[in-house]
Amino acid sequence: MNAQARTSTLPLGLAVAGAVLVGILTAVQARINGALGAAVGDGFVAAFISFATGLVLILAITVLTRGGRNGVRLLVAGAGRGIPVWMLLGGLAGAVTVATQGLTVATIGVALFTVGVVAGQTAGGLILDRVGYGPAGVVAVTVPRLVGGLLAIAGVILCALGPRGEPVPWWMLLLPVVAGAGIAWQQGTNGRLRHEIGSPITATAVNFAGGTIALGIAAAVSVTASGVPDALPSAAWVYLGGPTGVVYIVLSAALVKRTGVLLLGLGSVVGLLSASIVLDAVAPPPSGPSLLAASTAAAVAFAGVVIAVVPWRRRAR
Repeated sequence: MNAQARTSTLPLGLAVAGAVLVGILTAVQARINGALGAAVGDGFVAAFISFATGLVLILAITVLTRGGRNGVRLLVAGAGRGIPVWMLLGGLAGAVTVATQGLTVATIGVALFTVGVVAGQTAGGLILDRVGYGPAGVVAVTVPRLVGGLLAIAGVILCALGPRGEPVPWWMLLLPVVAGAGIAWQQGTNGRLRHEIGSPITATAVNFAGGTIALGIAAAVSVTASGVPDALPSAAWVYLGGPTGVVYIVLSAALVKRTGVLLLGLGSVVGLLSASIVLDAVAPPPSGPSLLAASTAAAVAFAGVVIAVVPWRRRAR
């Protein structure tokens, strides 16, 4: 049985647990990249470093694994058959997400960053599933799925309205929303590419290659305008954002066919909010939400995921 067949027969509960892990890793990556951005003093340079380290790792995995090498051969063959260019552009959304982390997280914290990401990701997931953008095709926006999505949005609104520290610029709240919508699109795009070539590893490599190129250009422009950063941080952990991204993007590409874009996003919401609470409790940012507001948001979002996942059967007539 190949990897695609194994994913399609994966129990839904296990697939959703994997989606929660994706969210946890996303929160961890946000904190790492936020710390790197603050240390470097340039969010675009930090994002380029993060993506470049992830690219090195995924290229090594691609070369060293049979699935990775087979995926490259299928990608080359598929390019000859006409794999559309847009399927190769998922890395652009990843680049926006990582750049947003470096620009905002050190100030607003992981939880408030998650507020915007979840709002954009949930709305984007509903739309993309309805139009059939993901590899699972058209996924009906049933009442439980709609209620689950609305509860996730309600949870993050509670987080946003709760008491927090210093005021923040409006663009620091808007950028995560854009990044969240991009994540939903990226998950659907990477899932479709993975479906075409049969390898989440290769789909992830394409994602990181495109994102690294885009961020390299952005970092060059930033350095030209603002100058080269004085020095790079010596702490090794701040360079783990890229490898962390490799793990959750591979997981996302492998799971989205089983879950659909919205359900993958909702599972990620639970992991994102739960992990962000812990991370911000350990190291509170200057403008993060209160622990009570963040905890309430996580509980409401979790209820939304349960409603969306549990199979609600119609009463027999």
